[in-house]
Amino acid sequence: MIAIAHFLAITLYVAAAALAATGFARSVSAPVRGVVALLSVGVTVHLAVLVALAVQAGHVYVAGLGPSLSLAGFVLAATLLVAEVLARDVALTLVAAPMAAIPTIIANVIGFQHAAEPSGVQGAWLVAHIALSFVGIAAFGTAAVAGVMYLVERRELKSGRFDAMFRMFPPLATLDRVNHLAALAGWVGLTVGVVLALAYSLEYGGMRPEQLAWGIAAWLGVSGVALGRVVRGWQAHRAAIWSSVSFTLVVLLYVALRVAGPVGGRFH
Repeated sequence: MIAIAHFLAITLYVAAAALAATGFARSVSAPVRGVVALLSVGVTVHLAVLVALAVQAGHVYVAGLGPSLSLAGFVLAATLLVAEVLARDVALTLVAAPMAAIPTIIANVIGFQHAAEPSGVQGAWLVAHIALSFVGIAAFGTAAVAGVMYLVERRELKSGRFDAMFRMFPPLATLDRVNHLAALAGWVGLTVGVVLALAYSLEYGGMRPEQLAWGIAAWLGVSGVALGRVVRGWQAHRAAIWSSVSFTLVVLLYVALRVAGPVGGRFH
C-alpha cells in the first residue's frame, strides 16, 4: 500500500510538470489552478505516506535511506507548492516537480527499511535538525532553479528570441522575487538545522564529520546568496548566478562525499 501511494504521488508530480509544459506546445499560458491542484493532491498523498511510515516505525522521523529520500522529495514538492501559490506562476514546476519525483522514485525502488531511532529528547532533537535542514535545502534548490530560469530568460530577451520557452517563463521580476525569498528561507532553515546538528553531535555524538562538513558547506552557499542580497544589495543577475552555481557545487560535494565515504561509500 505504501509503495502504491508513493507511485500515486510520483504520478501527480509528473502530471503537474506535464501540465505546466503545455505552454511549449501551444501559445497559451499553463493553467495555474490545475498545476497547483495536482501538486496539492500529490503533496497530501505523500504526507499521508510519511505519516503511515512513522506510525509503523513508532517514531516521528523514520531513519533509513529510503524514508529519507521520500522525505526529501516531499519537502521539495511542498516548498514548490508554496512558491507557486505565492508567485501565481507554474514555470518552476517544469524543473522542480521532476526533482521531487526523482528521490521519491528511488525510495520506492530501494524500499523503506527503517533503522533504530533514538527516542525522547534526543529523538525530538534529531527530528528538528533533519526537518529544518531538509526545508533549508529544498528552499536553496528552489532559489537555484529560479536563478537558472532567470539567466535563461534574460539571455532570450537580450538575443531578441521570443519563442515558446519565453512565453512559458514568468516575468524576470517574479523569478527574482522567488530567488530572493527562497534564499532567505533556505538560510533560516539551514542556519537553525546546522546549529542543531552541531549541538547534537557535541551532546550525543553519532554524526560523521563528512555529514557536518556537507551541512556547513550548504549553509555557506545559501548564506552567500541571502547575505549578498540583504547586506551587499546584490541585484538579480548576480544573485541568480551565485545561487545556481553554489547549489550545483553543493550537490557535487554531496555526490563526492557519498562515493568516497566510509562503509562502502554510504553517506546519508
